[in-house]
Amino acid sequence: MRVISTENNWKTLSSETVYENAWLELSHRDVINPSGNKGIYGLVKFKNQAIGVIPVDSDDNIYLVGQYRYAIDEYSWEIPEGGGPLGTDPLEGAKRELKEETGLVAGRWTKLARIHTSNSATDEEGFLYIAEELTQDQAEPEDTEDLQVWKLPLREAVDMVMRSEITDSLSVAAILMTARLKGI
Repeated sequence: MRVISTENNWKTLSSETVYENAWLELSHRDVINPSGNKGIYGLVKFKNQAIGVIPVDSDDNIYLVGQYRYAIDEYSWEIPEGGGPLGTDPLEGAKRELKEETGLVAGRWTKLARIHTSNSATDEEGFLYIAEELTQDQAEPEDTEDLQVWKLPLREAVDMVMRSEITDSLSVAAILMTARLKGI
């Protein structure tokens, strides 16, 4: 059996916050890297956890939310998602995001995964849920959201992922994992 070391072989010499707002903190760090050499590292620490929900109806249709994403300067189709305060139950955030963005309410919830969204530069932790036994209510989007909701077969969403038409990391993971669980 191969023994794998999982020890932290990085050493932080100094850390300085260079930018901070209500959602994130960016720090510059002087480090000793795993090779023993001095270097620098930029780290983005998020003040919320990422939460994503894949709503699935009884016919294996899912609901995507479309919106223009300022950070990537592109329109994006993705699962309903948002942030929840650190230290809070991500399931409560998932319920809130689903209702807020789609108006859907789920009677059954299943935790799908815990993921890191981009672990080379950020500590952001994400939680994914499957929402089933859906009923429609009124959506309550935030003022920063100009959303379109699209109901489509899960199989079609998988095809969109495979064609790189869906690129959001939470959405890619949730769609492919759900398809695997459903035998698609």
